[in-house]
Amino acid sequence: MKAVLFFSRWWSVIALISALCLLGAAHAFQTFGNLNPCHLCLKQRDIYWIAVGVSLAATVWAVFTGAKGPPRVFSFVLFAIFATGCAIAIFHMGGEEKWWALPATCTGVSDEVSIDSIAAILSGGKFKAPQCDIVAWRFLGLSMAGWNAIISGVLAILSLIASLRLKLYYRLSQRQASEA
Repeated sequence: MKAVLFFSRWWSVIALISALCLLGAAHAFQTFGNLNPCHLCLKQRDIYWIAVGVSLAATVWAVFTGAKGPPRVFSFVLFAIFATGCAIAIFHMGGEEKWWALPATCTGVSDEVSIDSIAAILSGGKFKAPQCDIVAWRFLGLSMAGWNAIISGVLAILSLIASLRLKLYYRLSQRQASEA
């Protein structure tokens, strides 16, 4: 029971660290693996940045108010954020696997300015952004979008469990009282 309380009280910190680690991994793949993100990859990163903001606010709230963890609403908001990230990742993975068509923004010419785009334009060509429907990297048969769907789904479920903190605590304490 103490583990459940500890988990739910400090879920905002765990979610903050998880989101920052996932953003760091994404940027490492981009920087060191030369895997430039497509439009949907960037949308999935936006979800983690939003989660960083919410979990940081929840952590600050808990630390400065002296409460026994942040209010449950923060965990529920994190559930909604991670569930949205899971949905975007599943949509992206489905497009990669050709289960459905992706929007035109995923295959157009990029307006983004970078060294590569400037070099391509100077050489007479057009810089083409990475396409969302082409898998750049796979591990154990899943693309990055597939792994992100799994990770976001797990984080969403854990956020939902953390948002039920008081109900779980009440049920566990009632069960222990009845057994004693």
